[in-house]
Amino acid sequence: MKQFLIFVRKEFYHVARDSKTLLLLFGMPVAQIILFGFALSNEIKNAKVVICDYANDYASHRIIQSIEASNNFDVEKSILSHEDLEKSFQEGTIKLAIIFPGNFNNDLLHLKKAQVQIIADASDPNTANTLTAYATNIMMGYQKELQQSNTGQMMINTNVRMIYNPELKGVTNFVPGVMALVLFLICVLMTSVSIVREKEMGTMEVLLVSPFKPVLVIIAKAVPYFALSLVNLTVILILSVFVMGMPMNGSILLLFFESSLLILTALSLGLLISNSTSSQQTAMLISLIGGMLPVLILTGFMFPLENIPWPLQMIANFVPSKWYYIIVKSIMIKGLGFSAIWKETLILAGMTIFLLVVSIRKFKIRLE
Repeated sequence: MKQFLIFVRKEFYHVARDSKTLLLLFGMPVAQIILFGFALSNEIKNAKVVICDYANDYASHRIIQSIEASNNFDVEKSILSHEDLEKSFQEGTIKLAIIFPGNFNNDLLHLKKAQVQIIADASDPNTANTLTAYATNIMMGYQKELQQSNTGQMMINTNVRMIYNPELKGVTNFVPGVMALVLFLICVLMTSVSIVREKEMGTMEVLLVSPFKPVLVIIAKAVPYFALSLVNLTVILILSVFVMGMPMNGSILLLFFESSLLILTALSLGLLISNSTSSQQTAMLISLIGGMLPVLILTGFMFPLENIPWPLQMIANFVPSKWYYIIVKSIMIKGLGFSAIWKETLILAGMTIFLLVVSIRKFKIRLE
């Protein structure tokens, strides 16, 4: 028994001295609890909404006050221009618009009924349905107040309009997310083991004494995966458009260009991981944990980013697939051009350059 306890103590010492094992035992569960605990929620909070109040009367003000008091909505601004409203939807800065027509209060008092229009961005159908239900419930709450304080039935009819995806197809949210997940994760995973594999097989010495410069060795590692990823992208698009009914309203060439940029970003990150690790298992583990969870949780296609606390929203800005997800939806669903996505493109390009420069600097031209 004494010998058994000695062996048990020895194993505790091994675990305590292995930082990677400790990270898996304690770091991963804590990260998953924090991420999933804040993101796994059917409730949508702080969704951006604009108010078009053409009535500017007592009834519209009361409803607007209820909307502003709700933690489900964040009233971005009040606009009265249809051009500004359309631009806000195209830029993705708002999820919902509520329009009060002129004489709203007058119609309620004299005609006993009034109309309110709700416009939702249905490129994410689940979010659009949920937000529309929230807004409708607020209208119905004010309607009950009127019926209790006045004689006769007063009706507020909501006219709901779903833009970009009037049929509320789930594919418009699913396909861009899967494209971001597949392209990013596979590229990171494959390239993360490319250089460390050469170290383990003992062939890195041959590469280092070859006439190639180190930067050419790194680029040569990325080129095959880049070409294969473009083929993968083509297959995904064919299946999405012709089999699943995904709309393709924008430029296919622009989509391929933006996808190539994401692939380069993922390849650069994979090369950085490969240069920084000493075994294929470690490289694959870092790629899976560091790639899959952020893409699933912090991209926005599974759970609205508005649901999570602002520190995690800040971290989401460093996840390349978040920006690619916005780009794909803007091109395929909204049919927008480069002028609408240049900011996201610039961010992806900056990430690519940064990761590529760091991975080149981390590449060791001498084996230890």
